[in-house]
Amino acid sequence: MSLNVAALADFNNQTAGRMIPKIVYTGNTAEYTSVQEGIKYLEPLNLFEVDLYVQEGYGCATTPSGSATFTQRNLQVCGRQSFDSLCLKDLDTKYLGITSLDAGSYNTTWKLAETYSELIVNQMKKKNDSFLWNATSSIDCADGLLTLTATGSGVVEVAAATTPSLANIDLMINAIPNDVADRDDLTLFMSIPYFRQYVANLRSANNYYFDPNAIANRGGVLDMVYPFQNVRVVGTAGLGASTRMVLAPAKQVVVGTDLVSDVDNFALWYDINTDSLRHRLSMKLGVQIAYPEFVVSNIA
Repeated sequence: MSLNVAALADFNNQTAGRMIPKIVYTGNTAEYTSVQEGIKYLEPLNLFEVDLYVQEGYGCATTPSGSATFTQRNLQVCGRQSFDSLCLKDLDTKYLGITSLDAGSYNTTWKLAETYSELIVNQMKKKNDSFLWNATSSIDCADGLLTLTATGSGVVEVAAATTPSLANIDLMINAIPNDVADRDDLTLFMSIPYFRQYVANLRSANNYYFDPNAIANRGGVLDMVYPFQNVRVVGTAGLGASTRMVLAPAKQVVVGTDLVSDVDNFALWYDINTDSLRHRLSMKLGVQIAYPEFVVSNIA
C-alpha cells in the first residue's frame, strides 16, 4: 500500500511563525524646532525687532533715532486624520484566527491590537515628518519647509552646495549671518542618504577627531555635531531623497499643532454596529520660519 497525499498542500506551521511588525524610520524634525500648541487653524508668530542707532555722545542728544518694529508671520495648521475599519471575522479562516483571536464567534478583541496601534503611530509620525518638509499650499493647506526655504523665500541661498561634501558644508556655515553665528541651536538638516554620505566624507578625510560613537539616533533622526563648529548635522526621514540642505537656528523654526499628544492618544475601539475594529487618528500640523533671513539653504 502506498500513501496518496497529492490532494494535500505541503505543511506550513503558520501558527508557530514569529510575527514581525514593519516598523519604519519615522523622522522627528520637531524634536529640534520650537513647538506651538493650541492652534486650531491660523495663528501669527509675533516678531519683535529693535534697530538701535548709537549717536555721537557729546552734548545733549535731543533727536530720537532707531526703531522698534513689530511684525507677524502666519502659522497655519492643516487637519490630518486616519480612519480604518477591520472585520476581524475575516481572520477566522486563516492562521490568525487561532493565534490572534479569543475563543468565541463575536471577535470583539484582538491580540494584535497593541502592535497594530504601535504601527499606526509609527506610520503617522513618518508621514507627519514628510509633511513638515514637503507640504505645498497648492495641494495641502499650507507650505512645508522645502517651499519656505526655496528660491525667493528670503533665505540665504548657497546654490553651489549641491552635495554634502565637507567643502560644501563649510560654504553653508560661512554663509550664516553674523547676527546668529554664535547661537547654540544652529542645525543643518539633510536627508538620510546625504547624512550617510556626509559621514563617509568625514571618514574618508581620515580626520582624527571623527568618533563613530558621536552619531546618535534620536527619535528617528541621525545626529552629530560638525567638528569644531557650533553646528549640529541632522539626517531626517522627512526629506526623503531630496538634495536640499537647510541650515537654521532650529528654535526659530516653529511647528504648530493643536495638541502634541494627539498622535499617541488616538481612538481604537470595537464597533458592535458594524462588527469591526476601528481606529481614528486626528490632528493638526503646520510649520513656519520666524526669520527666513537667518536661514541658509542650498536651494537644491
